Amino acid sequence: MKFILGTKKGMTQVFDADGVVHPVTVLVLQKTVVTQVKSKETDGYTAVQVGYGEQKEFRINKAQKPKGNVRGLKEFRMDDVSAFAVGNEVLATDFKEGEKVQVSAISKGKGFQGVVKRHGFAGGPRTHGQKHSERERGSSGGGPGRAGGRVVKGMKMAGRMGGDRITVPNLTVIRVDVEKGELLIEGAVPGRRGTLVEIVSK
Repeated sequence: MKFILGTKKGMTQVFDADGVVHPVTVLVLQKTVVTQVKSKETDGYTAVQVGYGEQKEFRINKAQKPKGNVRGLKEFRMDDVSAFAVGNEVLATDFKEGEKVQVSAISKGKGFQGVVKRHGFAGGPRTHGQKHSERERGSSGGGPGRAGGRVVKGMKMAGRMGGDRITVPNLTVIRVDVEKGELLIEGAVPGRRGTLVEIVSK
């Protein structure tokens, strides 16, 4: 299992050797250093903890100082951690062009939204006596024959949308730019510009 962390820069398009255009998301790779290797004997499970980015020393609390001047910590669970040691740096050269990866990130927050945008409801009819109800959700309770006349748990309603952890599998690495520290992945990656993205290859 291979992994690295990056921040979303934006989308563009690139051409391959055959002249085929590929829409890609550009990820700026963060400096990723192994800060702890967890084992079943000491922690109850096996995982690799890494620190990413750089932070000014006076902003780091006392508990995190042994981890180094890192902006944050992430953890990747895996069965075999023998290839990792504290202080090792995760490099972009571990990834190859054409390789399949899985990306995870927090999606864009869209605020409080109605059922048409949030759940894809069709809304009400535009005619036949309707007024100001084109985007309403309709009845939610039902009669005695349906849920006993109450609103059942899990009913689709208006509410806050976005801001969820989204995982997209089977994306292709189009280009690895070691000099710029960028990874170009085909397709869209969840999140806004600047979102931290986890890239994993199994």
